[in-house]
Amino acid sequence: MATKAKKKNPRLASGRKRVRQDTVINLANTSLRSQYRTVVKNVEKAVVAGDKTKATELFAKMQAVVDSVADKGIFHKNKAARDKSRLSAKVKALNLAPAAA
Repeated sequence: MATKAKKKNPRLASGRKRVRQDTVINLANTSLRSQYRTVVKNVEKAVVAGDKTKATELFAKMQAVVDSVADKGIFHKNKAARDKSRLSAKVKALNLAPAAA
């Protein structure tokens, strides 16, 4: 008997417009969120592979995307800063590893 209530269409024009806007905004946010995760993942893959030049190049591109997404409020600024910091440490460790060894 616990069925999910069917969502009703708004009656007011402003409500209908809000639904249209929410749909478009949701698609844009989903795309940006996916892009964020992809660039972070690409840097991590380059670090795991041990490719210094590719990792540093991807890290530079990743910073721009992460900052952009954080400014738009898709992810919290602290999450963006945390991800950048962790990846920066990994890339620096990758650059310093052969010199120390």
